[in-house]
Amino acid sequence: MEGKNKTEYLSELRKNVIPPGYKSGTTVYVESAKGAVIRDREGKEYIDFAGGLGVMTVGHSHPKVVAAIKDQAEKFTHTCFMVVPYESAIRLAEKLCQIAPGTTPKSTFFVNSGAEAVENAVKIARYYTKRQAIIALEHGYHGRTQLAMTLTSKVNPFKLGFGPFAPEVYHIPAPYCYRCSFGLQYPQCSIHCADYLSDFLKSRVGAECTAAVIAEPLLGEGGFITPPPEYFTKLTGICRANGIVFIADEIQSGTGRTGRMFAIEHSGIEPDIITLAKGFAAGMPLSAVIGKREIMNSVHPGGLGGTYGGNPVACRAALAVMDIFNEENLLQKAEILGKKIRERLTLWHSRFEAIGEVRGLGPMLAIELVKDRETKEPAAEEASALVKYCIDHGVVILVCGTFNNVVRFLPPLVITDQELSKGLLVVEEGLASLRNK
Repeated sequence: MEGKNKTEYLSELRKNVIPPGYKSGTTVYVESAKGAVIRDREGKEYIDFAGGLGVMTVGHSHPKVVAAIKDQAEKFTHTCFMVVPYESAIRLAEKLCQIAPGTTPKSTFFVNSGAEAVENAVKIARYYTKRQAIIALEHGYHGRTQLAMTLTSKVNPFKLGFGPFAPEVYHIPAPYCYRCSFGLQYPQCSIHCADYLSDFLKSRVGAECTAAVIAEPLLGEGGFITPPPEYFTKLTGICRANGIVFIADEIQSGTGRTGRMFAIEHSGIEPDIITLAKGFAAGMPLSAVIGKREIMNSVHPGGLGGTYGGNPVACRAALAVMDIFNEENLLQKAEILGKKIRERLTLWHSRFEAIGEVRGLGPMLAIELVKDRETKEPAAEEASALVKYCIDHGVVILVCGTFNNVVRFLPPLVITDQELSKGLLVVEEGLASLRNK
């Protein structure tokens, strides 16, 4: 390490021990983090607009989460719920069944990651319906395991070279109004992209062969694509008319990220199954599959499980998150935060021609950058340059979207007004620097 700072040393060591495929979005090496601020190994501070890919909803190292983790770790860290069960997993399942949208009785079980939750949701839907086909949305993202990767739309980097893919998975156009696959305009389109599912079931798959339709209520990695309010009413109506299970993938959009506990609540829909992860357990590896009891309980005993699913330390962290939402009025704070960010992004849209569209729900917002507003040519290089500018000036922010031209905002809901203003000013200065290049 002689002659090198800590970051240089770690970067060099990393090249020798970690494959390049396991890429990071920054060269920042974190030493500590609190709330919405990350501190690197050189002592520099960064305002976190990425939130660990939407995970740090209640902020980094929230004292109530830390206390819950410490308390549980001192008691026991693992027994395997399927061998010797424990109260925390049952209490957490009870809470999720209570807060899940709709009045239909629910059941819940736990696994380790978003992708694993998706795989299990599909498995349950197939078991319940005795059908095989799964329909997902273009631009959707559902994980990196084989089935989840197949459901995911974007090829590079998620699917490139990793085939063959899982069978009986199909994709239909997403409700991407800014780049409508049918060349239509909302609302004159009458939500044709939802009605298209009916034609697709007749011409491509067959309703009697289709187990489930899976969709993110707000498409995350695909570019924060925000469906029209009526979209899911139409889509789920078609599903129910044909005995098809509707799976809402709330892994990124859930746990208050859009100002509601579940983003699907904006549509007034009760999904058949919900997948939940990320912000749900404040960074601990935990995910949940929540579903209508009739569907969830259809699987034979022993058909669901996993060694680490519902880890007691992770469950205690998630219970602490639920308490924090109640005690600190985080949903109300999220709504206020979303209005503040949207107001600023809307102002930028009027100032900077590079911003083609502002979209999202609550504080889960994004700007799509384009080279020309008329042609809507994606501005991937500009988005990358903006992210670099922000990181260089103390703000961690991320690009997403099928065309790598969408800059997304996922700050912890506990971010202070001062931190928010400081971070947004850096992004604004970064947008101005693009115009001057």
